[in-house]
Amino acid sequence: MKSSRWLWRTVGLSALLSTILCVGGFAYAVNQIMFPKPSVPESPGEVAPSVETKPRQDAWEAKEQIRIVALGDSLTAGTGDLTGKGYVGQVRDKLEEQLGKPVFVYNNFAIPGFRTYDLLKDWDAKKADVEKALGDADLVLLTIGGNDLFEGGADIFDPQGGQDTQGAADPSRGSQGTSPQTSQGTSDSEEGFNPAAAAQRIPEALKRLEQVFDRVSKANPGARIMYVGLYHPFLDLDSNRAGAPVIQSWNTGAFDLASRYPNITVVPTYDLFQLNVNKYLNIDHFHPNQQGYERIAQRIVDILN
Repeated sequence: MKSSRWLWRTVGLSALLSTILCVGGFAYAVNQIMFPKPSVPESPGEVAPSVETKPRQDAWEAKEQIRIVALGDSLTAGTGDLTGKGYVGQVRDKLEEQLGKPVFVYNNFAIPGFRTYDLLKDWDAKKADVEKALGDADLVLLTIGGNDLFEGGADIFDPQGGQDTQGAADPSRGSQGTSPQTSQGTSDSEEGFNPAAAAQRIPEALKRLEQVFDRVSKANPGARIMYVGLYHPFLDLDSNRAGAPVIQSWNTGAFDLASRYPNITVVPTYDLFQLNVNKYLNIDHFHPNQQGYERIAQRIVDILN
């Protein structure tokens, strides 16, 4: 009887200990689920990639004001918009209304006619001012590349629809900035869009675009940088849509470059003008009008939000 009594006591004690362990383990598991501890890096000082370089939404919203810096070509300068705002001014207005805080265009370095070559050269000449402004920016707006491909409309039109008789653009030569109606001195019916001339310019221009992206991103890794992609301004003169793959090639190249930088976003615009290009272009048949710029501005704000 005595040995039997000790056996039952041992069994009871083991059961009690097992119950305590089960209850403790359950409580620990519940605590871990409800109050998880943050993961600790494997080694001291280890930081997840791009943590400090990616613009953060909470940091953006916490700012008392938003500073915009713009650079590029005539689109960023607002050529074609009779109000003078262009897409930059309209982005400012829309953001201020949505965010409920002051939004300022701190600097606009855009120059009509600029190509990638011109922007880089101008940057070198104004390096301190440009980099200081970009360093203080919350949002950077950029357009460049249209004049690299189209030369402002000057060398793209060939009455025979053949190759560009003047060849690829010389990087040291300024863009003409002329309208297609006057660049050849011929009527619309005599002109034919020559996408081959634009395609020849893409490889070298993309190399320079990469330099632009690299400089802007390094000047302010925490800013949001919006690069506005190209649309096809000559759709109504390009009945076979032969220029569409050329524009797509440029935009794809720009996207590939931008994907290397966590703070650069490509803003697509091709579809904004595709179905009714004349409705959204200025009379120069190259730059957007007020409505066209408004569509670009809305696309940018939609992406930002």
